[in-house]
Amino acid sequence: MQAQDSAAAMVIEQPVADTGVTTTEAAAGDALLPVLLPVVSDEAVADGADAARSDEVRGLLAAIRRLESIVEEETVALATRQKIDFDDFSARKSRSMLEFVRLMRARMHLGGDVEVTEEIQRLREKLERNRSILEMHYDAVREIASVIVKAIKEAESDGTYTGRAVQDGT
Repeated sequence: MQAQDSAAAMVIEQPVADTGVTTTEAAAGDALLPVLLPVVSDEAVADGADAARSDEVRGLLAAIRRLESIVEEETVALATRQKIDFDDFSARKSRSMLEFVRLMRARMHLGGDVEVTEEIQRLREKLERNRSILEMHYDAVREIASVIVKAIKEAESDGTYTGRAVQDGT
């Protein structure tokens, strides 16, 4: 039985091809040798689970960092008064936020991971700063719009419907 197990554990290792070697040299140098693989144990399965969890954490962290980068880019552009395509930023933030929410729903068990928690907290702070600057810009736009509306009304008005006291300034 052990002979069958060890025979089953043998596989042929495929060497990595060197693209700089010609075909005749490659054929001579690429001898396929049998390799004995270790028997898979519970430890290897646990390592595989840790690796899968590690991949999940890395994926979630990457999504958080992408969203954070977009938010930070918009915030810097607003703070430095650069020309901004709000539709583009809105679409990018929406897509990134959707990706983040989907990953969080699928991997709720990762919410307790310290690194994930720290990244989410940092993202929350950047989102708050972004919201604050956007609100400031929105208030400025609203104020400018009201000044323009008032100027248009005054330019179109011939004074017919306004009282004499308003025209005289009393």
